[in-house]
Amino acid sequence: LYRFEPSPQPYLAFIGRVSPEKRLDRAIEIATAVGLPLKVAAKIDRADNAYYREVIEPMLQGNPLVEFIGEVDDAGKQELLGHALALLFPIDWPEPFGLVMIEANACGTPVVAWRNGSTPEVIEEGINGTLVASIDEAIEAVRHIEGLDRERIRANFEVRFSAARQAEDYEHLYHHLIQARRSQSQAVVPMLHAA
Repeated sequence: LYRFEPSPQPYLAFIGRVSPEKRLDRAIEIATAVGLPLKVAAKIDRADNAYYREVIEPMLQGNPLVEFIGEVDDAGKQELLGHALALLFPIDWPEPFGLVMIEANACGTPVVAWRNGSTPEVIEEGINGTLVASIDEAIEAVRHIEGLDRERIRANFEVRFSAARQAEDYEHLYHHLIQARRSQSQAVVPMLHAA
């Protein structure tokens, strides 16, 4: 479980693959527009080398605000997310679930995410982050992100996504399935006697 970090440092974070659908280019544009450093922890798959060379590398050259860290382990992720002012999640595809969003929230770090894929299910507007649909909306969201309460973000994470919550949900599901199975078995027995 990631540690709660009550006091962020003035930088934004991006964690993920460097690929067209993850839209690191958007994150760089947002950070540059608001004048905040962007720390990028990302891997580059061979299939995305051309995207990196043609789109991302030119954006990095001469941009003192962007620090490309590369891949990080869990401890590095905790450090990066926990101290970030916000996580940028500018995806451009219907991602089924972005684990990094709840990892950020576990640290108390809010998320600025594109309204795409699972983000509306994870982000509760104004509670653990904000959803956007454009670069301009993202820039505005970052400018106001410090207004979100990091303790409330962590509490929201614990209620919705902690291991204890998952265990409770599984227990409830198993109980429901067992009851449903028992009901089906009891319904079949009288029908057999009738035949």
